[in-house]
Amino acid sequence: MTEVDTRTADRASFSAMTEGTKQDWDKIATAMMEFYPGLPDRVMTHLRLLEGDFGGFAVDRLTHSLQTATRAYRADRDDDYVACALLHDIGDTLGSYNHADIASAIIWPFVDDNYHWMVDKHAIFQGYYFFDYLGLDRDMRDEFAGHEHYDLCAEFCEVYDQAAFDPDYPTMRLEEFEPLLRTFFASPKRSIYKRASS
Repeated sequence: MTEVDTRTADRASFSAMTEGTKQDWDKIATAMMEFYPGLPDRVMTHLRLLEGDFGGFAVDRLTHSLQTATRAYRADRDDDYVACALLHDIGDTLGSYNHADIASAIIWPFVDDNYHWMVDKHAIFQGYYFFDYLGLDRDMRDEFAGHEHYDLCAEFCEVYDQAAFDPDYPTMRLEEFEPLLRTFFASPKRSIYKRASS
């Protein structure tokens, strides 16, 4: 058997899903299980794309992300919170007009609702510190007044996010967060591809 034949043998045979068989889907499931463990590496690669992109700020986007996470880590926030702090702006490059949506989609399978909501809404809450300078409503976050996670998101933005643009702050390196990210992405709490626990 040639090298090409070996690779082809590990692939599904269908051209349309309506033609798929159990054998095909077993091959796909096997490939998925081999692919999933690389998620932390792919996420770290994407975070590195933020390096050197200052966007007019005093620090680049990677440093901002690392500094937000460093501040949360040094405040003894739990690992999920620190991971959210690190990943909250990962969507800046691909979702320039909706970056929080990208980050919240990435973390959704791995966090509880409170942290998902915090990341999902952080761009609106962060606007409290600058929207008025752009002719926008700095109080846009008030539409969520009374929400059970309002205070969590407001605190995240005040204490960690808006304060993380200091070029002189001793910021941890991405590699220092690698063990945390590997644990964070090790097993989803929820996914349409995961059977519900009985």
